[in-house]
This record gives sequence, structure tokens and C-alpha cells, in this order.
Amino acid sequence: HVQLVESGGGSVQAGQSLRLSCAVSGYTNTYYCMAWFRQGPGKRREGVAAIDSAGGTMYAESAKGRFTISRDNTENILYLQMNSLKPDDTAMYYCAADPRGGGYWYAAGRYTYWGHGTQVTVS
Repeated sequence: HVQLVESGGGSVQAGQSLRLSCAVSGYTNTYYCMAWFRQGPGKRREGVAAIDSAGGTMYAESAKGRFTISRDNTENILYLQMNSLKPDDTAMYYCAADPRGGGYWYAAGRYTYWGHGTQVTVS
């Protein structure tokens, strides 16, 4: 039974930082791609950043230069370091895992497994 559990969200002021974590259990192989998505109030779910099995990273334009995605394959944890946060970053943040590969990294339909989300509020 695969589980993804996010943590690290919270309420911060603009300019501050947060580090999100996603603990993965129940899957022994390395995922082809793991990603962070977010969904703000009244907005569609959007891809924020992704990392593939070789360590290659991809970012949304809004995240470039401020967010860093990383993964610890030994501990099966995905991270998202978010710096210089803005009110527009307010959203529920989800981690997602793709065990097969294929498709655009920012396409939600590509990912088989999802966490329940962690709320980030920036004021």
C-alpha cells in the first residue's frame, strides 16, 4: 500500500521560507519522477517542481530562483525548499509520484500516487 505524507506547511509572512517534506512508503523502487503540485483558492492544480530518477529538476516559471526540489532516495523523502515566499504562493501543496514515466512533468494525470496535501499560507 503506497502512501505519500506531506508535512512542513504553515503560515508565514511574505519573504520568509518553508521546507516541505513528503515521506513515501510502500514502494521499494525509485519513482521515475516525483513532483510538487499546488492548488490555491479558486485555482486549478498546477505543477510547481519535479525531479526525475537521475536527479534532473524542472520548475514552473513562478518557482524558478525561489524554490528547490530535492529527493533523498535512501530515506524515500521528497523535499521542497521555498524561499522568498509571496502571498500568491498560498495554496495546498501536494506531492505526487510517477512510477512509470512518460508525459509532461507538469501534467497531473501523469502521476499515480498523491498525498493529501499540506497548507501553505503567506500573508
